[in-house]
Amino acid sequence: MAKIRNYPRIGDLRNFTKDIYPISVAMVVDGFCDDALISINSIKQYAPHDCAILVIVSGTPDITPLEEALDERTFITQISGGVGWGEAANALLKLAPSDYVVIMDPSTQFTGDAITPALNALTSGEWAAVGWHGGLVNVEDEWRSVDDRGPGEVDVLFSYFMALNRDAAVTCGAFNIRAIYYRNADMEFSLRLRQSQGHLLQMELPLVQGRHHGYYDTEESFRETQSKKNYDRILDRFRGKNQILVERR
Repeated sequence: MAKIRNYPRIGDLRNFTKDIYPISVAMVVDGFCDDALISINSIKQYAPHDCAILVIVSGTPDITPLEEALDERTFITQISGGVGWGEAANALLKLAPSDYVVIMDPSTQFTGDAITPALNALTSGEWAAVGWHGGLVNVEDEWRSVDDRGPGEVDVLFSYFMALNRDAAVTCGAFNIRAIYYRNADMEFSLRLRQSQGHLLQMELPLVQGRHHGYYDTEESFRETQSKKNYDRILDRFRGKNQILVERR
């Protein structure tokens, strides 16, 4: 019977499985394992059966609820010493047993097959990343905000559901390991991808979001401090480089 693997550090993780899949759905779980199980079960209900599911649990929450999720295509690893969001996302990306990887928040739930349309867009070769929500950097606001213009080519995608061409993602530098918190780390990655000539597509997908514990149930001073650190890196590296942005719409 499959078991949840446990390692003290993320660097001890070498692989999830030796099997190969068309695409993997991956998430970082930092507490609230009951809600993560709801998300995983929604993937199993609606996604194609040849889709791998990868989970990294940070720290030592009660992982008992996740044990029932284990099966031949669901691989769960606990990093007992804890791991930052960016470093965990990179491990999921680089060790995934597929050429295409969805980085997904455990608050996101499937209401239909979101994998097939995203994979079709990626395999067309036109897009390096496909997501559910994103937008255009507001240059008039000096890059301090992002406007959601709906489906179409965008500057940034958010990690509620972000499907990636793994080679393109790794080539651009992947996620910043200094991002120990998720918020704005997805935007920084998106702009890295844009700078390396990657094209990002926002599309309508059959997804909903439950309570976003990563935001609403995180200690406020930590949330705001780490969010600001992530966004300050965006401003320092990218602000004013309007040539990497898509045409305004």
